[in-house]
Amino acid sequence: MTQYVIGLDVGGTTVKCGIFELNGTLVKKWETPTNKEEGSVHLFSDLAASVKEVLGELEIGLHEVKGVGMGVPGPITEDGYVSLLTNLGLKDMYPGKVMSELLDGVCCKVGNDANVAALGEMWKGGAKGYSNVAMLTLGTGVGGGIIVDGKVIAGMHGVGGEVGHIHVSDALVDHCNCGCSGCLEQLGSATGIVNAARRNMMKSDIVSLMENYGSGLTAKDVCDCAKQGDVVAIITVDECCRAIGRGLATIAYTVDPEVFVIGGGVSKAGSWLIEQIEKYYRQFTPLSKEKALVKLAELGNDAGIYGAAKLVL
Repeated sequence: MTQYVIGLDVGGTTVKCGIFELNGTLVKKWETPTNKEEGSVHLFSDLAASVKEVLGELEIGLHEVKGVGMGVPGPITEDGYVSLLTNLGLKDMYPGKVMSELLDGVCCKVGNDANVAALGEMWKGGAKGYSNVAMLTLGTGVGGGIIVDGKVIAGMHGVGGEVGHIHVSDALVDHCNCGCSGCLEQLGSATGIVNAARRNMMKSDIVSLMENYGSGLTAKDVCDCAKQGDVVAIITVDECCRAIGRGLATIAYTVDPEVFVIGGGVSKAGSWLIEQIEKYYRQFTPLSKEKALVKLAELGNDAGIYGAAKLVL
């Protein structure tokens, strides 16, 4: 009898879902809206219903499902407890136990979404073949996942791998979402890059191509302008890549991974951006001639479902 695992990646807008064979072959993937009505109280029951519906369409019984893995936004303790599901309004719960009960007792394991994405990249993506991995997702914020000897490091309080809140700058006075200031997220995320660009345009007398984008300026626009030789954009990208490189160095001096995997929307700038980041990472890690590789993520938006499935395996 063929067995399957299910990977669920719970996001603020949609839940990405995938059914896999045990060897990692993706059988079916789909998305379902994240139901945040009434404080998201129906989120997991709606999700379970969607899983059952798709399994029915594929004529797969729950008895053929080895387990369900789930990535959720928030710190998860080793026993599966989450104090807050970020941006979903759910608090003080064990989401794995809830989902298991809704799926007739099928085993369900839960991890932080960024850690789970790192696991996916290690299994089938940019870090395949490595067992010591650090992943950074440069999106609206900066997420991260740390894997040592093939195991996700979540820490005693569930905040292991929250690399977006590594302190990288004393110059920033605005507060990060975490309550501190000077976090990597404030410079390395798509939001942070745009904010840095606006600050630099305000204090520079040089006319910048970025001014043409007005309020619609994006991180991609900043990178595109830098590639075209725009001085203010180059200064901005350099400032942000310096912060990311400093963050990588901090991680390297803590867990010394074999490879860094860079994902998220900002990473779409490609190898050009990786080269800028790697320059500073090397500058800030003079103790060792041997450095971790810095690579682009390969699974894109599917990293979460692959990693969630791997949680079960």
